[in-house]
Amino acid sequence: MPINKVEISTLPPGHGNHKEDSPFLSTSDSASKRSDYYDKNLALFEEELDIRPKVSSLLSRLVSYTNVTQGAKEHEEAESADASRRQSPNMGTLMGVYLPCLQNIFGVILFLRLTWIVGTAGVVQSFLIVLMCCSCTMLTAISMSAIATNGVVPAGGAYFMISRSLGPEFGGAVGLCFYLGTTFAAAMYILGAIEIFLKYLIPQAAIFHPADIHAGSGAMLNNMRVYGTICLSLMAVVVFVGVKYVNKLASLFLACVIISIVSIYAGAVKSIFHPPEFPICMLGNRTLSRDLFDVCGKTVVVGNDTVPSQLWKNFCSSENSSSAHCDEYFLHNNVTEIQGIPGLASGIIKENLWGDYMEKGQILEKASLPSVDVHGSMETFGFYVSADIATSFTLLVGIFFPSATGIMAGSNRSGDLRDAQKSIPIGTILAITTTSLVYFSSVVLFGACIEGVVLRDKFGDAVNKNLVVGTLSWPSPWVIVIGSFFSTVGAGLQSLTGAPRLLQAIAKDNIIPFLRVRDLLIYDRKKIYQMNTPHLFSPWCFSSLQYQFEFFLMCYLFVNLACAVQTLLRTPNWRPRFRYYHWALSFLGMSMCLALMFISSWYYAIVAMGIAGMIYKYIEYQGAEKEWGDGIRGLSLSAARYSLLRLEAGPPHTKNWRPQLLVLLKLDEDLHVKYPRMLTFASQLKAGKGLTIVGSVIQGNFLECYGETQASEQAIKNMMEIERVKGFCQVVVASKVREGIAHLIQSCGLGGMKHNTVVMGWPYGWRQSEDPRAWKTFINTVRCTTAAHLALMVPKNVSFYPSNHERFSDGYIDVWWIVHDGGMLMLLPFLLKQHKVWRKCKMRIFTVAQMDDNSIQMKKDLATFLYQLRLEAEVEVVEMHDSDISAYTYERTLMMEQRSQMLKQMRLSIAERDREVLRHSLLKYASFAQLVKDRHSLIRMGSLYSDEEEETIEVLPEKNQMTWTSEKMEAERRNRNNAPENFRELISIKPDQSNVRRMHTAVKLNEVIVNRSHDARLVLLNMPGPPRNQEGDENYMEFLEVLTEGLERVLLVRGGGREVITIYS
Repeated sequence: MPINKVEISTLPPGHGNHKEDSPFLSTSDSASKRSDYYDKNLALFEEELDIRPKVSSLLSRLVSYTNVTQGAKEHEEAESADASRRQSPNMGTLMGVYLPCLQNIFGVILFLRLTWIVGTAGVVQSFLIVLMCCSCTMLTAISMSAIATNGVVPAGGAYFMISRSLGPEFGGAVGLCFYLGTTFAAAMYILGAIEIFLKYLIPQAAIFHPADIHAGSGAMLNNMRVYGTICLSLMAVVVFVGVKYVNKLASLFLACVIISIVSIYAGAVKSIFHPPEFPICMLGNRTLSRDLFDVCGKTVVVGNDTVPSQLWKNFCSSENSSSAHCDEYFLHNNVTEIQGIPGLASGIIKENLWGDYMEKGQILEKASLPSVDVHGSMETFGFYVSADIATSFTLLVGIFFPSATGIMAGSNRSGDLRDAQKSIPIGTILAITTTSLVYFSSVVLFGACIEGVVLRDKFGDAVNKNLVVGTLSWPSPWVIVIGSFFSTVGAGLQSLTGAPRLLQAIAKDNIIPFLRVRDLLIYDRKKIYQMNTPHLFSPWCFSSLQYQFEFFLMCYLFVNLACAVQTLLRTPNWRPRFRYYHWALSFLGMSMCLALMFISSWYYAIVAMGIAGMIYKYIEYQGAEKEWGDGIRGLSLSAARYSLLRLEAGPPHTKNWRPQLLVLLKLDEDLHVKYPRMLTFASQLKAGKGLTIVGSVIQGNFLECYGETQASEQAIKNMMEIERVKGFCQVVVASKVREGIAHLIQSCGLGGMKHNTVVMGWPYGWRQSEDPRAWKTFINTVRCTTAAHLALMVPKNVSFYPSNHERFSDGYIDVWWIVHDGGMLMLLPFLLKQHKVWRKCKMRIFTVAQMDDNSIQMKKDLATFLYQLRLEAEVEVVEMHDSDISAYTYERTLMMEQRSQMLKQMRLSIAERDREVLRHSLLKYASFAQLVKDRHSLIRMGSLYSDEEEETIEVLPEKNQMTWTSEKMEAERRNRNNAPENFRELISIKPDQSNVRRMHTAVKLNEVIVNRSHDARLVLLNMPGPPRNQEGDENYMEFLEVLTEGLERVLLVRGGGREVITIYS
């Protein structure tokens, strides 16, 4: 966890919490800084003491560090203002972890449902259910202990552990689900308290009453809704008044729980010698509801007369002894009375070893009693004890598991613990061990002491509406009834106080926009002013209780996953003090959590996972820009390393080839991207797939330009985000721009994940500029890409390219396939058409046929080739007849060479002048170092396509004065006399025949392309290679200009020397 690290955070403000990234290195104490700077024994380090403090300063800040969770910026000021009034955490293992965990684990299930689970599933399967649930929580506690002891755990508990181990997306999603689970747990405890209150404490308090004995469930639900809302409101008032009162009452509530459990054990021991008297009335082998009659018999003796009993009146329509109007089953079976609590020495455990799962409405029967199987009347069904729901093993697992939860109660209080790293593991594991032993022993005791039909009686109808577990307790069933009532109320209060703490921890991390801290009222150690809306509706949403089980399991699953990921990654910061963990145990716990989720209810599991998934995507979409050193990032790095090593095996197959782009951008003087449409084109070409590296070059010295480099990278990243380009940014500093571009071409990428295509802009305005550096840098880049066997794309007139918001409803993408260059011209239109901007454009392919070519056959072959490539395109073959070189072509070539010669002479005269200036500067200054210093002071950041000539030293003429001598005046006079001669040479120059031929080709192709593709949305064209003789570089630029004249959008494409498209599958 990053909170253990002692480091300087270099992240921007959006990444994580500064206090969390660097909790000890506060530089607010200026006095201590001054004393650090002038320490005589640390003179060697005095210049760095502002970022690398003395060890004594570090330790003093470490001691004063508090592990209370840090909030958002607006709350940090309030925290600093209240620092003097803040009390340090002082809770130990017993009060801070062990007892809260006991109170949260023990609860409503133990007293209300465990006997029913034992009776339905049997002792053996109940033991298995308890073992599964307790093993799951124990494995989770082991993983949680490892995470909790790997650094300081502020308030937030499980959420903090998961978010800092698996990232903000997982942490936020699971944290909110855990919050909802805790909220629904409060509803479960409240409903349990209301059930005890209305069924066993004061049944007369019921507001709604059933119309008859068959319609009792609906009235009970309505009573629970009303009383549940009242109880929740009263508990909310208690919480609102102050958490300290809840903490004070917690000891009382826990004492009630312990006394109740002790009374169960005391009653079980007493039952060996003197079992309690709770007779069960049976009709045949069917169990009767005892509260509907007084005497367990068909007749009673009143004086000397035998008269029908109340039971007879229930089953017969008349009070006489005539059997004509009685229920058939009642007539043919005898009424018997058995002992409901036979006792520990009775051997009843043999009958209760195996389960008896029932369907809804099935009557509770004791198989060992004799019975005549006669179909009775449905009118008498309400007099029997029957199952209210259909039962199965998976259902019982889901019902029991909430009684094993609550293990996070200690970690949720981590901000209040004196030593959380010690208290959380010890207290949690001891609490789980204690509760597990109680559950295991209770299963055995219930099965060994209580009759099976009584165990399966969920609401105690057979024992005269008594709580079943209360019938076993000693000295009185009221001990269990009162104790269980207060324990459920206490557990509900704990949930009401724990859920807001968790929600506040999530909100303060500022990863979920709708949970902004400013929209929530503050929680402090004394009060909670934070109302939880889900609590208000939870008594009305009984189905939501099913999600509680799934939410808790999901939280436990991710705690195990976090521990396993951290262990397997072996990150240097993973150094837990708790040593008794292993990644295999974490994976086993994770597997058990996942299995229990689907075993209990697969559809609720899918819904819960869907809720967590939507929260995850919401946080990811909103951009949770947090860097917490989480394990998912480490896992991504490991996966990336593995994949890169696999890619090193060789180049990708032709079927897997896709353009991996290196986009060379030009920055202006303000370090802004000059042509953003370069990135737009890259995003449209990639559509989010493959590798994209955006590079730029800053001219200068790296030591002096580091700040400009950071600013440039940030400007490029911002533009990439605007243009939706997913990729990486790299800015290099070089003394010459052409060298920087060469470095980018050579070194960008890593291993097998390198670029294979370079995208660069056209050097606009090269004709009007006397400076040759722009086009020389351009041509040098073309040569570098060719030497590196990389493909090259040059979008010309890129400012006219469409934005990502435009849509072409029609039009063509024209491909002029003049020479075969690996198939890139075929592949690029297909990739562009995947983007919504170009999707509705059609593709046309033109190829050029010479005089000796069969154009008809070429068209058929090309159509077949495109069919095999699975590309839909129109095919046209353009015939270019041999023709004489026109006067226009000859004149264009002549003008090109005259301009080139004129610029050469101008550059020679400038070079001569600069050499003269240099000679006099050497005489003027004492050392060459001074000259270099002056020259470097004049260097400014160059553009991407401009670079100084290696043989030219730039010195501003106005900063140098020339001393005229007679020799200089004579040389100047000769130059003036030679000017007319130079002009006559330009007039009499004859163009080179090879240049004439090239110009002829460029002119003819341009005429054909403009004629056929003047209305095309985009024209793709083979880019000719630069001449081998570098003296013709300027002519090469002219040829490209002529070739693309009159076209609005042109993409010049040059292949990398390998096939990129194939006809094979």
